[in-house]
Parts: sequence; structure tokens; C-alpha cells
Amino acid sequence: STALIVVGALVLVWTFVVWRWNDPFTSIYTRWQQHKLTHEYATLSSRYHGHRLPPRASVAQAESVMKLDARRFRAQAAQGAAIGRIAVPRLGLNMVLVNGTDTATLRKGPGRDQRTFMPGEGELIYIAGHRTTYLAPFAHIDELRPGDPVTLRMPYGNFQYRVTGHQIVDAHALWVLRSHHHEVVALQACHPRFFATHRYIVWAKPVRVTPRDGRPYVPRT
Repeated sequence: STALIVVGALVLVWTFVVWRWNDPFTSIYTRWQQHKLTHEYATLSSRYHGHRLPPRASVAQAESVMKLDARRFRAQAAQGAAIGRIAVPRLGLNMVLVNGTDTATLRKGPGRDQRTFMPGEGELIYIAGHRTTYLAPFAHIDELRPGDPVTLRMPYGNFQYRVTGHQIVDAHALWVLRSHHHEVVALQACHPRFFATHRYIVWAKPVRVTPRDGRPYVPRT
């Protein structure tokens, strides 16, 4: 009986550690992957060549060029590859963003659902991340508040968003992947923690775009 009590206590301690922080064993793997992806993304960004904006480009012109670059980048992005960086200050999050939401890809870091779009296309950008394992990038997603900043840094520009709200949906609710022809970011994690019966989604709208070779502008969408 003493052994059972000890085992039970250890399980409770382990559960608390994972709940408060994240699983330390899977975190080692993700840190290693993020280290490699950091170099991969740095190389990608340094070699990137997009369309150049005219010196006095209007917002409409800038958005049009940005959309072309984003579409081309999406078409060329390989599954599991580094495509950008995601920063969410309230979560203490600053990681390489990967392309895809399959099991292997999400073990590397937050991933863009390939059924959705890239920043700058004026459509839905759906990003999923773990909540208890593999560095748990979205462990405390429920602590995000309206107005909190979310930044996506891509080879062709930087995109700043502000949180607008939260939503909990069934795990099989595919309608959340439907784009409504205006740019919005969805950050998604399993809910409740340690289970996958539902999805916790945080929505964010664009507030500022800085093209790689252009002046910042406030998007119209």
C-alpha cells in the first residue's frame, strides 16, 4: 500500500509539472528541432526575393504585391519546413512556425494548417500548437486577452495582429477552417488540457503590415 501511495503521489506531481509548465522529455526533442529550424529559416529569409514595391506605393498596391508574394510562398512551402516565426508576448512565445499540422510537424513547433492561407493573402491563417507536450507553445492560450499582440514574421514581411476573442468548438468542427475572404489568424489548441474532445481557438485581426522592402501600412481588410 505504501508503494501505491508513493506512485500516486509521483503521478500527481508529474501531472502538476506538466500542467504548470510542460512535459520536459518531449520538450528536449522540440528544442532540438527548433534549433535546426532557426538556421533553416535564417537561410530561407536571407535568400528570399520577392516583388519590389514602388517608393510611394498606395495601401492597395502594397496589399496586391503582398498577396502575390504570399501566394507564391505558399505554393513553394514544403510540409514540415520552417516558414516564419510566431511571437505572442503574453504566452512568452517566440518560435519558428512550421508548415503543416500533421503529428510529426507539430512536434517541431506551432504549425500552419495547409488547408488555409499565408499571412498577406487576405484570408484565414490557422495555426495549431500543443498544449502540454513538445514545449507546449499554446499551454496557456486561455490567458490571452482582447488586444494582446500576435506577430508573424515571414520572409516577405512582418504581420501584426490583435486578439479579438476566444471560442471553444468540437474537435470535429471543420467549419472553423473555412475562410471568409478577410484576413484573420486562428490559434488553436486541444481543450481541455490532456484531452482532445474540443478545440480552444483564439482569433486575431491584422493591424499592421511591414513589407520586406517597403513602408509599414494598416491593412484595409
